[in-house]
Amino acid sequence: MTPATRRAVAEAAGAEVLRVGTLSGGCIGEVWRAELADGRRVVVKVAGPDGTLDIEGYMLRYLAETEAVPVPHVFNASANLLIMEYVESGDRLDESAQRHAADLLAALHGISAPAFGHERDTLIGPLPQPNEWTDSWLAFFRDRRLLYMGRLARDAGMLPGGTFARLEAFCDRLDAHLEEPARPALIHGDMWGGNVLARGGRIAAFVDPAIYHADPEIELAFSTLFGTFGEPFFRRYGEHRPLRPGFFEARRDIYNLYPLLVHTRLFGGHYAAQVDGILRRFT
Repeated sequence: MTPATRRAVAEAAGAEVLRVGTLSGGCIGEVWRAELADGRRVVVKVAGPDGTLDIEGYMLRYLAETEAVPVPHVFNASANLLIMEYVESGDRLDESAQRHAADLLAALHGISAPAFGHERDTLIGPLPQPNEWTDSWLAFFRDRRLLYMGRLARDAGMLPGGTFARLEAFCDRLDAHLEEPARPALIHGDMWGGNVLARGGRIAAFVDPAIYHADPEIELAFSTLFGTFGEPFFRRYGEHRPLRPGFFEARRDIYNLYPLLVHTRLFGGHYAAQVDGILRRFT
């Protein structure tokens, strides 16, 4: 950590930096854990000249203001520097933690908006998420999620042209597979296990959000893609917000096209094959 960054951390947090250590998970820039003179520990993210850490800080603060889910406190958020609370965690997502996560996410999904999207564009990982307000969820999901991310992946050479053509054909008949939800719901947006911090059978914090207002089923689908949550979560979530029939049989895979397209754009390989497999199933 450079002397300039140490000074910025000390000024934002109100205490001198004593020790630093590296942390994993920096897909946008370097990530540090800093121990302060007053005993606190903070996470410090540092990005390059084209950094977008201010957007991550905005999303964390937006979630904090809802008071629905725990997130780290943000001390400073600029394009190149994000300083936030270090949250003690490291426990597995056991049955108790999954039930607590269900309570929290059901409350978050109860926060609505006049339309689908968000008041500003956000990010998912390092990639842009366009969020122009849209009255129709199907139009939003088609144009600003599937086709948008599909084009990014195709143009980067990660998604074959034939698969993108199959995606376009699927999107032309999206209303044959999905229907409009009752209302928009605020979602975290990036619900894989690395973004869910647990301690003592409780959720300590959600991190690295990708927020917007959506059909909440897209959040639930994402939580199954990499095995974040299982039966204890869904049983408890259903007590708050019962799932309509057909989610696990069909809509889960359709909604997971979006995170799979994100991973295709970032990593290519078998993620593109998974996208193609789902599209072949439904076209």
